[in-house]
Amino acid sequence: MSWTLNSKAAAGIAALMFVGLAGTAAAETLVVRSSGPSARSYPPGKAIPETQKIVLKANDQVVILDGRGTRTLKGPGTFSPTVASSVATDSRSTFAALVTQRSERRARIGAVRGMTVANPGATRSPNLWFVDMERSSAMCVTDPASVTMWRAEAAEPATVTVTRLSDGKAETVGWLRGQSTRAWPESLPVNNGAAFRLTWPGQTQPTELKFAVLGPNPQGGLENMAQALIKNGCEAQLDLLIETVAIPEPAARPAG
Repeated sequence: MSWTLNSKAAAGIAALMFVGLAGTAAAETLVVRSSGPSARSYPPGKAIPETQKIVLKANDQVVILDGRGTRTLKGPGTFSPTVASSVATDSRSTFAALVTQRSERRARIGAVRGMTVANPGATRSPNLWFVDMERSSAMCVTDPASVTMWRAEAAEPATVTVTRLSDGKAETVGWLRGQSTRAWPESLPVNNGAAFRLTWPGQTQPTELKFAVLGPNPQGGLENMAQALIKNGCEAQLDLLIETVAIPEPAARPAG
C-alpha cells in the first residue's frame, strides 16, 4: 500500500520529530563525516557527550550534527561538541521541508522554501527522498511504492533507461523540457536491496543505485535520520542533509 503524506501533514510530523528530540540534542552530538589523522577516533555514527571535548590535529576535519544542525571542525584545536544558543539556528522548518514525503504529482520543481545550503550556487535536490539520477549511491527510501526521480539540469528533454541488475529488465522514462521530477517506473518495483542502472544519451558513465527501505521517516529528528543514512551507506542523502542544515562557520571555533 502506498504511504504518501500531503505536504502540510508531513511537515507537521517532521517538526514533531524535531521537537521530540529537543531534550536529547544538547546531551549528545553525532559525528557524520571525518577525515585526517584523527578520523579513526571520530568515525561516522559516533555519539559524543556534551562534556567531552573534540581534540583535532593538523589536517583533521570532522563534521558533527545535533538537533540544531551541522558544524565543520578543522584542526588543530580543541572543540566543544555543543554550540552556543546565540549562534545556533532553528533548523526545524528546514528539516521538515527536506524530509516531507511527496508524490511525483505534488513535487514542486525548484528549491525548497527556507532551505539553506553550504554552496547556494549549486543545484541540489529539494527533497531528501528524491533519487538524484546523476549520483551513484545507495538510496534510502521511506515509501518504495512512491519513489521520485530528480534531475538538476531540466532545460532539455531526455530519455532515461532504467535497468534492473538482477534480471536485466529495463524501462525507458521520458523527461519533457523543464521537467525536474518523474515517478519511478511501476514495472520495476523498488524493494530492499534492489539494484538498478540508469543510462541516457551523452552520459559520461552510468548511474548505479541500490535501494534500502527504511519504512516511515525515522523517528527522533536529525540525529536518528543521519544514523539511518550512515548505517545504510546512503552517502548522497547524507551529503544533502549535512549541507542543508549547516550552521555558519564562525560557530565552529576551538573551545580552547
